[in-house]
Amino acid sequence: MKWAPLRVAGLLLLLALLTAPAARAQVVDDSTKMLYGPKTTRVIYEAEVLRDSTSGTMLDTTLTRWPQARFWMHDTTFQQDLGAVGTASRPLLYQPDLQLGARFGRNVFDKYARNASTVPYYDSRSPYSFFRYVQSGAGEQVFEISYSRSLKKNFSIGVAYERIASNKILATSGSRNGLVEHSNLLLFGRYQSDDERYHLLFNISNVRHRAAEQGGIRPITSRILETSGDSITIGETRPRDLFNYGQQQVYMTQAVNNEDRDEVYFTQTYRLLSRGLTAYHTFDAKRQYNSFLRLNFNGSDALFERNKRRNTTATLDRAEYQQVENTLGVLGRTKAVEYRLYSRLRNAGLVTQTLLPSPANTGLNLGKAAPRRTFNEVFLGGTAAFNYRTIYAVETAGEAHPFSVGSNQNGFEYWLRASIRTGPLSAEILRSSQAPTLTQQQFVGNHYEWEHLPGTDKAFKNTTTSQLTGRLRLKLPNLGILTEQRFEASASVVDIGNLVYYDTTAAPAQVETARNLVIGFVRHQVRLGRVRFDNQATYTYINGNEVEGIRIPRLVANSRVFYESYIFRKALFSQVGAEVYFQSRYKAFNYSPSTQQFYQQNYFTIRNYPIVDVFFVADIKAVSIFLKMAYINQGIYRDGYFTTPYYTGYPRRFQFGVKWNFFN
Repeated sequence: MKWAPLRVAGLLLLLALLTAPAARAQVVDDSTKMLYGPKTTRVIYEAEVLRDSTSGTMLDTTLTRWPQARFWMHDTTFQQDLGAVGTASRPLLYQPDLQLGARFGRNVFDKYARNASTVPYYDSRSPYSFFRYVQSGAGEQVFEISYSRSLKKNFSIGVAYERIASNKILATSGSRNGLVEHSNLLLFGRYQSDDERYHLLFNISNVRHRAAEQGGIRPITSRILETSGDSITIGETRPRDLFNYGQQQVYMTQAVNNEDRDEVYFTQTYRLLSRGLTAYHTFDAKRQYNSFLRLNFNGSDALFERNKRRNTTATLDRAEYQQVENTLGVLGRTKAVEYRLYSRLRNAGLVTQTLLPSPANTGLNLGKAAPRRTFNEVFLGGTAAFNYRTIYAVETAGEAHPFSVGSNQNGFEYWLRASIRTGPLSAEILRSSQAPTLTQQQFVGNHYEWEHLPGTDKAFKNTTTSQLTGRLRLKLPNLGILTEQRFEASASVVDIGNLVYYDTTAAPAQVETARNLVIGFVRHQVRLGRVRFDNQATYTYINGNEVEGIRIPRLVANSRVFYESYIFRKALFSQVGAEVYFQSRYKAFNYSPSTQQFYQQNYFTIRNYPIVDVFFVADIKAVSIFLKMAYINQGIYRDGYFTTPYYTGYPRRFQFGVKWNFFN
């Protein structure tokens, strides 16, 4: 199936929406009083519709998150990346994975792709549009434009386009351009019947992501033979010698990863008996295509050179995963009880290709790397919750993959979660059993090859997880000038059995010895007059800093302090402040671009480092802007920092952003 025409269709739809004559809602009345704005525009998410609620939430126009870089992407968790916007990344802190069944296992670009189930839909009395644009002196760029309008009373449609790009910060002697180029075209809409018994949400997305792979910094060293016969090594012999950014040399100069994602998604609900019984159906068809191309082997990449290579001229490894899911279920809620039960059928397939061996070491002839794998899987799941006023609440949820149709399928998998809350205290228990991803089970490429298929002697066991978490959330009383205090803390104990990870050879491996983690989190927000503080920290204790299969910094902290006020006779609301991010030392995972996986290494320690940003952010009616100097402390403690072994983070730079909302 070819999805490229979706881009053209989306742009045509955008032009049609913008030029359609129309039944435009009046934005101001005869007295020029504003009728429509942020308070009359509601945002509706699928999660609310699946709770039989369409009231929506108000449009978020706060300034707090706007200058923070991690909130520019679709995944706002702390991540380990390759030091630049749009590069491969993975969650830095531990978080449970509740995905069951056949899963592709290529997730390094998930941070930049939309999740179809969390796409926002707009309910506005007038056409609503916005654009946001972020640019930095180092070449970071984020751009998004969105437009939606009501075509009828109960029907609205919209289109959004997003671009994420970055320039090279390493080895820029040739050109700085072209490190990452990401685009995403999204069509979305919603419909509800006049009696509000039927609701439909739908979206179609088309994602293209291209990332040039540099392989990290290649240190330059040389040996000098002295008259005594001894030799000394000079050059870039220590990590602190590698902060020359554009002057550094890299391992790869002609390598690129391409990823395409296309998805058609819709959810529809029909109320059978008031809010107590509603039927729903979700359809999700998606495709993910990944390709790694590398030319010009120069013999400088030791990891690549020591691995099996079928073609000595070039590497071209491709994989395409397609999946269609249909979910049928019922849901309902009252003041005290809420439930949802469902069954889901997944039909999926995986095809891989790689270059064939060439006797003359010439030519780029693709061949099937492994037989096509197909999956027909059944899932059963549901949630149930009971609330007694505001005194306490109990919730249970779970999903099981009991069986598949066909050969060579995953076995039984499940996850179960139960929680209880009373006042500010809550506790949760989670138990899961999960099969390895398809990439962990089998890979055939130009540099790597492994096979751990179910039903064979080398098959991996399911990874099991048990987690117990306690939380405390309080709104503290005002203490004189200390006002609006909020405090949140949690503690978790995690036990992971049969962990599957990528070892020091960049191949998947499994450890049968359980891995134990103790995770503490605390956050305190307080206002002191016009000054606000927001401090949070996560501490992760593992049995040793270098536990096989798990690498997490002991401490990850983020603190913000800012002064807010109105200026120009309250025409402009502003915040000026500073933000500090701190990460403790650890042996971070390395990155393999040909398999698109982070893997374990034991030779490179990323030291403690703080990153200090100062910012100014302002809101003028419907326009928000920010000015920021990022990593202002460069050179005070060190000349730079590493995010991944031999990948440096951005140097000091200036960032600018603007967001503009339109309600007509």
